[in-house]
Amino acid sequence: MKAIMIIYNQAHTEKVEYVLHKLGVKGYTLWENVQGSGTTTGVPHLGTHTWPEINKSLLTVVEDELVEKILAKVRKIDAVSEEVGIRAFVWDILQSV
Repeated sequence: MKAIMIIYNQAHTEKVEYVLHKLGVKGYTLWENVQGSGTTTGVPHLGTHTWPEINKSLLTVVEDELVEKILAKVRKIDAVSEEVGIRAFVWDILQSV
């Protein structure tokens, strides 16, 4: 099993939810109002007057065969609107209860 964390501009919310639904991913944890700065552009998303954009962060644990499908969808979302921002990170789940 793998954990995938997707951090994205809240403007991508419907797209991310659609991807999870279409791929049958039911379980996830969502954090709203996530602040940060982009790794490529360095543009802050702080939810302030100066930097009004804000992110969400989603963590899901899936079977290995779903990882590339999810990452492909994230790449596609990013390619359509790179300036908005979405990133995904994957790591191994060694045990769970």
